[in-house]
Amino acid sequence: MEVWKDGNAILVVVKGDNLMILSDPAAERAVLAGVCKYGTEAYYDVADIINENTFTVDSNSVIYSCVKRLIEQDDTRIIDIASVLSSAKEIGLDTFFASNNELSHLGAVLKFPVAFQNIRKFGAKIRKLQIARMMYDQLEETKVKYLDIKGDEPISHILGMAEESIFDFTALLNDQDDAPELLFGDLDEYLIDRAENRVDQIGIPTGFKKYDFAIGGGLRKGTVNVIGARTKVGKSLIGLNMGFDIAKRGIPVLYLDTEMTKKDQQNRGGAMSSFNNHAKSSINEIETGKFADNPFQKNSILELAKDLKNIPYYHKNIGGRAFEDQVSIMRRWLAKTVGLNAEGKANDCVIVYDYLKLMEASELAKTDLKEFQLLGFMMTSLHNFALRYEIPILSFIQLNRDGITKESTDAASGSDRIMWLCSNFTIYKEKSDEEIAQDGISNGNRKLVPIISRHGEGLSGGDYINVMMQGAYAKLIEGPTAQELANSRIEDEVNDEEDIAF
Repeated sequence: MEVWKDGNAILVVVKGDNLMILSDPAAERAVLAGVCKYGTEAYYDVADIINENTFTVDSNSVIYSCVKRLIEQDDTRIIDIASVLSSAKEIGLDTFFASNNELSHLGAVLKFPVAFQNIRKFGAKIRKLQIARMMYDQLEETKVKYLDIKGDEPISHILGMAEESIFDFTALLNDQDDAPELLFGDLDEYLIDRAENRVDQIGIPTGFKKYDFAIGGGLRKGTVNVIGARTKVGKSLIGLNMGFDIAKRGIPVLYLDTEMTKKDQQNRGGAMSSFNNHAKSSINEIETGKFADNPFQKNSILELAKDLKNIPYYHKNIGGRAFEDQVSIMRRWLAKTVGLNAEGKANDCVIVYDYLKLMEASELAKTDLKEFQLLGFMMTSLHNFALRYEIPILSFIQLNRDGITKESTDAASGSDRIMWLCSNFTIYKEKSDEEIAQDGISNGNRKLVPIISRHGEGLSGGDYINVMMQGAYAKLIEGPTAQELANSRIEDEVNDEEDIAF
């Protein structure tokens, strides 16, 4: 047993036989006395931070339940011994006050002196003690999990078990009320807030305006946005380009890379960012150092590097790491770099996950699950992570052979769960020779085809967004949609006919 004195209160921790109590009975009594004395105003001053389980003394918990019922049923009733006993009978707790000791305790609570301005302070104190008790229990469960460690696990996995316990605790704290709510009960307040706080679009812009529009206004909080492509088409360049545009806006971006190293991405990023300069440098020129052959080109790229030095664009190669380790990396980045608010939600940021796949065959060997089931589990984890911290995740997947010809969800490799849980699904692929000829060679050699869009309008059937890929410079440029080009051609034909003299 460990005992600390805090003014007139005693905080006690009793350890052993899984029994643990962090308690301040005097503070509990002060809260109850305040609510009984000052009624509705005091009750609603603390009701948002405490509940029956906040009290460690059974008598106090029962009294709070009775008073809560009294006030929520009729906020004008006087709270005294008679009304509390009546409430106890209504909720089936009347036998609790059958003993003289419990009646005496109730009488002492009602007579306990407390100032109104101190009720909230005492309420916060016993809530913090409740959180300490909950955290203690959470860590006790984690201690048991550590007993299963065999010594073959990576250190990051071992550390991640404790981190996961602590971060998951935030969700536990925020999941206190599971009562259904009226769907339109606060619609008027929501509409007024929207009218007074207008935005150009709901989500974070990616730099690809037509793509943003199609998926419902950029990358929304709490969503997983999926782009699928066949190998060697350039899907990583989409992540690099979109991430770069977002980071330039001052929004932190974490690029989780399953294939490329930091140096690889630096070569690409340097070339991409120099593309609009008079002295642009290709990936090859940067990688070989040949950009230095031209003094003007050298100075230009070095000045550019200085400008890019502090943009919040983070990279981590996760090749070969277990998925649990990858989640741990994301979690630590949110806590240390991005920051969490009081509700445990992350500040504005984006995670680019390139790409969703099993890292090694041993992951399959550890379980009886099939590969598509494991991919489904990974997608579920990303979805839950995005919801828990209210962040957008841009994830890439590999398309199967159907992706060569088909433009549908059938082309997605892995599990149907990927389609179920994503906010939107877009295919990125090379344009056919016929499409290039129809749209014009200047309108791109790649295309984005939104297939699923749960928040946006998507595109009409057969339509797509043109993209010009300048591979030597790792640069992607969004162009008009195929339908816009078709409409433009029709307008030109009409204008040509009007110009003909009869």
